[in-house]
Amino acid sequence: MPLKSGVAISKWYPVYTNPRSEKKAFEALIKKGIEAYLPLQRQLKQWSDRKKWVEEPFIKSYLFVRIREYEQTEVLMTKGIARFIYFSGKITPMPDRQINELKLLIAGPYELEITEENLQPGENIVIKAGPLKGLKGEIISYRSQKQLALRLENLGYSIIVHVSASLIGRF
Repeated sequence: MPLKSGVAISKWYPVYTNPRSEKKAFEALIKKGIEAYLPLQRQLKQWSDRKKWVEEPFIKSYLFVRIREYEQTEVLMTKGIARFIYFSGKITPMPDRQINELKLLIAGPYELEITEENLQPGENIVIKAGPLKGLKGEIISYRSQKQLALRLENLGYSIIVHVSASLIGRF
């Protein structure tokens, strides 16, 4: 069924924040009533006198907003937001599927690593069992280990998940 013209649909957009402002920008967006997602990961931090578990942004200086196109200005007017991420000269939305996959990865008990390194495409695989069953990705050779890499197309990053080879099948 085709949509009526003029109907604005909410889409996910990656947003670049000022350095170390991810949490404050996220809170400011929520206060404005803008749906936002800030992937956080627990990390053990070491100080000279103690260790403490803290939640750090998974992707530094990034968060995601689900908005209609006409709400872009309101996002940019939020304290801590630097700019939208541009691809080919325009602001490009991300598919809902990618945000859902990122949420699934962050919520799982997986050792995750993020890299800005441009990973080369390899053999396409699918996870056969476990909580990530059905998730598709690419096998890459990274630090001489076999790992599953999920490429987030509109973000410019790749996520590396350490998974047992017995859980991977070809498609």
